[in-house]
Amino acid sequence: MTPLVLTHFTATSCIGRGLHETLAALKERRTGLAPCAFESVELDTHIGEVPGVDGERLPDGLQEFDCRNNRLAQLALRQDGFMAAVEKSARRWGRRRVGIFLGTSTSGILETELAYRHRDPATGALPDSFQYRGTHNAFSVADFARQALNLEGPAAVVCSACSSSAKVFGSARRMMEAGLIDAAVVGGVDSLCLTTLYGFHSLQLVSRLPCRPFDVTRDGISIGEAAAFALLERVPATLDSNAVTLLGIGESSDAYHMSSPHPEGRGARTAMLQALETAGLTPQDIDYINLHGTGTPSNDSAEGRAVAAVLGSKVPGSSTKGATGHTLGAAGALEAVICALALQQDLMPAGLNTREVDPTTGVDYLLENRRGRVAHVMSNSFGFGGSNCSLIFGRGRRGRRDE
Repeated sequence: MTPLVLTHFTATSCIGRGLHETLAALKERRTGLAPCAFESVELDTHIGEVPGVDGERLPDGLQEFDCRNNRLAQLALRQDGFMAAVEKSARRWGRRRVGIFLGTSTSGILETELAYRHRDPATGALPDSFQYRGTHNAFSVADFARQALNLEGPAAVVCSACSSSAKVFGSARRMMEAGLIDAAVVGGVDSLCLTTLYGFHSLQLVSRLPCRPFDVTRDGISIGEAAAFALLERVPATLDSNAVTLLGIGESSDAYHMSSPHPEGRGARTAMLQALETAGLTPQDIDYINLHGTGTPSNDSAEGRAVAAVLGSKVPGSSTKGATGHTLGAAGALEAVICALALQQDLMPAGLNTREVDPTTGVDYLLENRRGRVAHVMSNSFGFGGSNCSLIFGRGRRGRRDE
């Protein structure tokens, strides 16, 4: 595939607002997970909540979109000069030539949960103030972001569970290769709600302790929330050697089980191999892998087998979900931004909370931050139903080691 450049990117999660705070947390090996005190939830678990979301106010004229998910989206869009960068791109290419492709899993479902508490006692009708179209509707976050950024190009939302905001990179690339757009805002937003907290608890997938991916005693996930965005454009004639490029994309669907991966990571292997092929790279070219690493026994085992089969057992890797929690539909975009920082900083971040790596997973799992030349990174995102996506990023024009 023809590489694309991430001309601007930003992320907001429980470890910080924007790149500066996010990078500081990674360097300091600081988690954002804390005991759950969200809304009315009564669960003995840890979550990754972003402070200040409820205090965020949407602009006049966009009040129909007012929900936690879109407030979180706006909070992230305001970081790192991202909105100004998108405006500059829109002026360059034309507002109809900049698309927006976002991933989410539950969108603004919290607004519906709150509305149900105020149903009419006689008819059961939801309150008149409830705006499904602008809040709960999955397209809401893309519609809101497009209007907030004053864009007029194609807009779409991918809802493929935890691979959602990784797969949007593929959606944007295909639109650009088809000549329909010249640039794209890609990313993901997912916010805390009762549906995911109680839903994953009912599946017995939520850990009481902060999640510990690939640990021999791992027993479940810690749910978080986040918003992350990147501006994708074609690689210009001249490119800074520290620029981050999207080199490869692999997507697959093994459809093995509704909520469990194939035990041997069949679909994950397919996605990783396809990402390597589209990037024109070999397994030996990958310097670091950001593992999906949810912290559940089956997911980490399956991913470990897949990684060992494709990359071998010597590529350093970690799951940053020990810091951020599993941000579900936003995980792919959040971890893409973390990979971009890893490339720029020559930093391979440690996996937090993990104490004893499960030797059966066959992964070179980092328990301490590691410094070293990082030219190519892979990021894995795997969702319910076997929806898999692997992304490869590089530094410089082609992410070459000699640049």
